[in-house]
Amino acid sequence: MGAVPRVLSVAGTDPTGGAGIQADLKSIAAAGGYGMAVVTALVAQNTTGVRAIHRPDTGFLAGQLNAVSDDVTLDAVKIGMLFDAGIARTVRDWLAATRPPHVVLDPVLVATSGDRLSGDGLESALAEVIPLTDLVTPNVAELGILLGEPAAVSWPELIGQATRLAARHGVRVLAKGGHLASDDARDALAGPGGEVRIFSAPRVDTVHTHGTGCSLSASLATHRARTDSWEAAIPRAKQWLSASLAAGADLDVGTGRGPVSPLAVLWDRGGVHAPDPATVRTTWWNGIADLRARIHDTAFVTGLGQGTLDPRAFAWFLAQDLVYLREFARVLSRTAALAPTPEEQVFWAGCSRDALVGETEVHTRWIEPRHRFTAAPAPATTRYTDHLLAVTTRGDYATAVAAVLPCLWIYHDVGHRLGLSTVAGNPFADWIRSYQDPGVERMTEQAIDIATTHAASASDARRTAMQAVFRTSAEHELAFFRAPTQASAA
Repeated sequence: MGAVPRVLSVAGTDPTGGAGIQADLKSIAAAGGYGMAVVTALVAQNTTGVRAIHRPDTGFLAGQLNAVSDDVTLDAVKIGMLFDAGIARTVRDWLAATRPPHVVLDPVLVATSGDRLSGDGLESALAEVIPLTDLVTPNVAELGILLGEPAAVSWPELIGQATRLAARHGVRVLAKGGHLASDDARDALAGPGGEVRIFSAPRVDTVHTHGTGCSLSASLATHRARTDSWEAAIPRAKQWLSASLAAGADLDVGTGRGPVSPLAVLWDRGGVHAPDPATVRTTWWNGIADLRARIHDTAFVTGLGQGTLDPRAFAWFLAQDLVYLREFARVLSRTAALAPTPEEQVFWAGCSRDALVGETEVHTRWIEPRHRFTAAPAPATTRYTDHLLAVTTRGDYATAVAAVLPCLWIYHDVGHRLGLSTVAGNPFADWIRSYQDPGVERMTEQAIDIATTHAASASDARRTAMQAVFRTSAEHELAFFRAPTQASAA
């Protein structure tokens, strides 16, 4: 694949720009791809409905498809409106001959306005196209049509239908649950082996939904070409779609169901392409270089490394770490509840469990042999945990992961540096080694990847807010490392 994914949209048109290839090209660009388009049908429509459809000759359609694939290496293909059996089978033959990677089929059968967008024999012809694709993205009504069943009216029904369609054709099916009554926007990714993964996002209260299916499928195709799995592509596309839906009203296009705003995120950035996660990682880490240097120069960290730390300061730190870990486990549990994917939910829930295990380890191995007591939270501890609880209470997942990251990242960094400088016979050597555990390193790297990936796909304003929360947590880390020696000297 090239640096910029080359993505082909095979779809119908919308002269108002809200759906079809016009929406696809914007969505591909917003996801960082280079968009191309082959027209399957010319549709006279606007935000109030479809007025007429002109079907091009299938020979000309084949000519368009071959003109692209004869010259351009394709990284992904999005297929939208096919209209009738002849068009569908022309596209089927081209797919069989070219076998492009990462094919997404959005089975356009019903428009947002309710108008049918399919001609004679399309449903049966789609059964010949679907096995040549990788992901099918039907809405509730379309999924029922493809199966010859009534549309699902509940979430379990939708999952069952998605599973049956996936097994029937040996493909993945992303069943979109936006039309079902629920507090969130949930989609179910069903695999051919019966596996199901759920992806959730906050429901956006808007009537500006024209082109939602077109835009999402085009974004998915592009993100799949940029990532290593559908499971990685789907959350990114859904996060972008939520922002596009929320900004739809700003466009003021049409008198019916207005379009989503595919480029809103780019406009919010002033037209600048989003940084990749690696750039975010470097920017955030360098952005707290001053705080990290001051942490490593604290009397507590210096004394740990040299083995000269006052035992009273170490005991104080252990007791406060116990207090902190109890609250940190709650914070991580809240973060898990906000996570948009099962994988991230499991990860943060595991971190919460590890924090509780760490609490027990601190108490039984380190505190009790020295001082059997329960410490009240110190001001530095309380300010830090209050900050984390306040951030996660807001219900925003992106800022939550940015807030909890410094605890993992800075502690791992401190442990690594101390491991390089610890003197022989250091009485705190076992404690220092606990921060160099390979499991801690893996957990830290995964947390960094999650936070920076979400930041990279966010708007400038949102990413700036995440970095500000990240730095605030790092400032609390500095205060926490300074407190032990200050307390023992008092």
